[in-house]
Amino acid sequence: MELQVPSTQLHGNRHNALIATLFLVLGIAGGMGVYAAFHWTAAARARKLKNPVQATNSSIAAGMQIYENRCSRCHGKNGDGQGEKAGELSVAPADFTDAHHISRTTDGELYWEITKGRSPMPAFETRLTDVERWEAVDYIRTFAAKSPTTPGQAPAPGKP
Repeated sequence: MELQVPSTQLHGNRHNALIATLFLVLGIAGGMGVYAAFHWTAAARARKLKNPVQATNSSIAAGMQIYENRCSRCHGKNGDGQGEKAGELSVAPADFTDAHHISRTTDGELYWEITKGRSPMPAFETRLTDVERWEAVDYIRTFAAKSPTTPGQAPAPGKP
């Protein structure tokens, strides 16, 4: 006795398989989008960029002016990501006081992030000169240096 499957059942199985495949592809694409939104990674060549602006008192002071005028409303006056506009944003601003994270981020990556931006952060490629963006990097680095702890160390007495 030969088992015969009605053609409508075969068509239904193919249709279901197509729908399942479509949902799988959409799920993977959505997952990649969520990952990208929360894990901002600079292009590999940006990691290798070297800061041509030496971190001197004057470059850091210039970077501080840029930061106060362009960055502090979101990233906070103390660089902790708690600026007055932070709560209104769809993505939390970076916390530059996180010494562990900042120590793993190259100057080139910071420069690239400032240059290219990412919603809700605007790109500063045409708003700041190359030198100004590097000066901002020099200043941003000072927040982690002021951090009460560094990786592997306990907080100072009386600090959380």
